[in-house]
Amino acid sequence: MTPHLPATPPAPGSQIHTMAPATVAVSAGRPPRQPDGPMNPPIVMASTYHAGGDVGYGRYGNPTWEMLESAVGALEGGVATSYASGMAAVAATIELVPVGGVVVAAPGAYYGSLALLRRLEERGRLRVRMADLTDLDSATEALQGADLCWAESPTNPLLHLVDLEDLAGRSRAAGALLAVDNTFATPILQRPLEVGADIVVHSATKYLSGHSDLLLGLAVARDPGIADRLVEVRSGTGSVPGTFEAWLALRGLRTLHLRVERAQANAVELAVRLASHPAVARVHFPGIGGMLSVELHGTVATTEAVTAATRLWVHATSLGGVESSLERRRRWPGESTDVPETLVRLSVGIEDVDDLWGDLCEALAPVLP
Repeated sequence: MTPHLPATPPAPGSQIHTMAPATVAVSAGRPPRQPDGPMNPPIVMASTYHAGGDVGYGRYGNPTWEMLESAVGALEGGVATSYASGMAAVAATIELVPVGGVVVAAPGAYYGSLALLRRLEERGRLRVRMADLTDLDSATEALQGADLCWAESPTNPLLHLVDLEDLAGRSRAAGALLAVDNTFATPILQRPLEVGADIVVHSATKYLSGHSDLLLGLAVARDPGIADRLVEVRSGTGSVPGTFEAWLALRGLRTLHLRVERAQANAVELAVRLASHPAVARVHFPGIGGMLSVELHGTVATTEAVTAATRLWVHATSLGGVESSLERRRRWPGESTDVPETLVRLSVGIEDVDDLWGDLCEALAPVLP
């Protein structure tokens, strides 16, 4: 077994455990305080280490990864393992399912995660049961004999909320692990491990790093034994993060709470304004976070025209950056047919809300009846 280098979860009653998430985001994952010591961790660019220590080789660990993992682990209340991308973290988590095992997932989940599950099912690696996880009775039925429940809250892109504490209890009663993609909410707004989830997954490409300049993922486990298995998958598959990317993600993490607070305030205001705009048929917004979706009147062509017409909003597929972005989700062939053709997902950034509104209004003008 390869060594697990990230810190163990903060002990109840410890200083880091009792701090607010905003404080943890700034203070965790720092080098020890010593005279002339750096406040920030150095970037360790090494693939080879002198023999005799715990690492042995660059695929098994890196001090820069460890700092990021200790910070995110402290934020989520578990043991974090970093990966080359969010999808690599998803794949590592699904790898915990035994051959022939059953995964329960919601049809409204991120299409990349569902596409991976479908490919694995086609190869006979596992079986997938689709269930509406917002309907807990349906979830209970689907969980019988399952090995893993894959959940999102809010979901991507319809932004439905799931009662994670109730779902955790039902998963535990069925003998299934509960993994939660917490990319949208972030540990600033929601900490699934605290309400009974077993694993939390992040595409750190999004809110955790926050600047649209890297690819990186994390899986955070409540049980250190599960964390060890997640490290084994990373070491065995080589799905390791870049050292510079890990350093950038940790730097971005320092302002996570400020960015989330501002993005959420902007999203709340825009959701109210969009709800009364004559070009908008429906607004999907759960009341938390910086993500919202709108269904527009008109056609696919007019919807595409809206996304191409903005000057401040960026037409792009990612999310969670300081800049606001938008896209028509059904432009992707793998997106669920439950998502309306004229739905536009908006990732609200930290710009001035009136500037964002003005740009949207100009782009929406051709859709007006």
